[in-house]
Amino acid sequence: MPPTATVLPRNPLGPHDVRALPTGQLAALAQDIRTFLIEKVCATGGHLGPNLGVVELTIALHRVFDSPRDAILFDTGHQAYVHKILTGRAADFDRLRQAGGLSGYPSRAESVHDWSENSHASTSLSYADGLAKAHELRGYRDRSVVAVIGDGAMTGGMAWEALNNIGGGERPVVVVLNDNGRSYAPTTGALTNHLHALKHPGAPATVQDQAGANLFTRIGFTYLGPVDGHDTVALEAVLERARLLRRPVLVHAVTVKGSGFGPAEDDEADCLHAVGTVDAVTGRAASGPASSGPPAVSWTSVFGRALLELAGEREDLVAITASMLRPTGLYPMAVKYPERVFDVGIAEQHAVTSAAGLAMGGFHPVVALYSTFLTRAVDQVLMDVALHRLPVTFVLDRAGVTGPDGASHHGMWDASLLGIVPGLRLAVPRDSGQLRSLLREATAHEGPTALRFPKGTAGRDLEAVRRVGGVDILSASGMRDVLLVSYGPMAPLCLQAATLLNGQGVGVTVADPRWAIPVAPELLDLAARHRLVVTVEDNSRTGGLGSTLAQTVRDHAITTPVHNLGLPRAFLTHGPREQLLAEAGLTAARIAGAVLRARAGKPLEHTAPTDGIPQ
Repeated sequence: MPPTATVLPRNPLGPHDVRALPTGQLAALAQDIRTFLIEKVCATGGHLGPNLGVVELTIALHRVFDSPRDAILFDTGHQAYVHKILTGRAADFDRLRQAGGLSGYPSRAESVHDWSENSHASTSLSYADGLAKAHELRGYRDRSVVAVIGDGAMTGGMAWEALNNIGGGERPVVVVLNDNGRSYAPTTGALTNHLHALKHPGAPATVQDQAGANLFTRIGFTYLGPVDGHDTVALEAVLERARLLRRPVLVHAVTVKGSGFGPAEDDEADCLHAVGTVDAVTGRAASGPASSGPPAVSWTSVFGRALLELAGEREDLVAITASMLRPTGLYPMAVKYPERVFDVGIAEQHAVTSAAGLAMGGFHPVVALYSTFLTRAVDQVLMDVALHRLPVTFVLDRAGVTGPDGASHHGMWDASLLGIVPGLRLAVPRDSGQLRSLLREATAHEGPTALRFPKGTAGRDLEAVRRVGGVDILSASGMRDVLLVSYGPMAPLCLQAATLLNGQGVGVTVADPRWAIPVAPELLDLAARHRLVVTVEDNSRTGGLGSTLAQTVRDHAITTPVHNLGLPRAFLTHGPREQLLAEAGLTAARIAGAVLRARAGKPLEHTAPTDGIPQ
């Protein structure tokens, strides 16, 4: 059992303290940090494996470079926990990724040592390129810019665009490649083979010519390494040399993801990349109280099983993901049909256009991504898929509010962005049964389609009382006062709100369009036959599904007023999904209150939760 870490919270370290430590105390510091990480992250949940792998590397960075005068930029910001500890934030780890607590990523609001807070991968080198140019323009001659990239992020195309620019100049940028051979799963592709050959000079692949050049030196970098990423003294020596060169340098550090914690090192799936609340000895989730009902099933699992079933029926069905085989539910299909599942690395743009090529070749690709990461490939969705009217299905996991990962991971823009794509059909399933049904419909369509669903448990199926065309009527009071349009997982809240409103004498019809875009004619007919329409979605209200319906209603000269409820035009912080939805007014009581205010002609942005509806 690991010892309890108590020293760090009582005595927060800063970069100056780290630099002042005698070399002989560095191993003990590293062990203390590992013990602290295991204790704290297992208790709160978070990214454990990536941070255990960068303990010595982060210590060495703070001993060689003077943060924040020297900028240390972390790619895939989930590997910045050790950086947070060494910059005075250890005492805050009890509230890691909790509402009002420490962010799970770098945060400019938390510390001057955090330069960026976008946790999307493959971005740090571009930040570094721009910051180095800014230093040059301001005449700063004694500052370094360090970009720490790894956990698969070097597979992203944006990283190579930045390398091309950095290597073409002489500015002092140090690129630290944290080579642990993985993202979630082991990385694949030519770069992986190249790095393997650099680490093993006797390997069959030739990576250096007679002049000692390799891929990185050929594009303008001084290459230093490979160096043991768990040897602080060796790392310090290499990083000091890189700092003194005052030009583009790539330091190749070889690390082990999950280092120092047996359950993480032995975890074949992802080295305990991200964990919930788990046992600090075994790394396994603690068993909760026994449940009398059926086990909870995640949306991701439902999708994975449904896709596997379809793949067994159709040989033309293929799947693509960007380094997230297990997290997006593709693993079952990859096991049974490995030749039809493609992991392209952290390269969403390439994933989408590669899917277009597969579709041109007669296949129907399913591109499985987190919603937040599809935003990186909107141009490809527009110009490479939709412009060619190709049959590609996008399955967007973690749509809406995702919870503890915060602003960069909420999937609250996909419906707004996809709503402008000509010819694309967007489905929003409300439950497991509809997800299976809509996936089948999507993969049978001859043009581009998309499905979006949230993080978490799918919940019980909600049966419709009837179907009108493609629109499901979930409840109807008989009176046509209000048409409550529920998009996908908002259905339970809308049904609860309808019950509250019925108790106030307001007649409500709750409708689930199933296919949200394009707007079904039957939904327009329902809007015309009600006195008020209120839409509810877990996407941004700005340009969202409700906005699309409102515009379509106006275009058809339907005079029924349409009011839209959804997420605000803002970056939402981290916290429980239910709490963040509540803060956005998306509870049954707040929805019912908004309906009453709309009926009374009052502005929705000042929704009062007590307008006859108890909280």
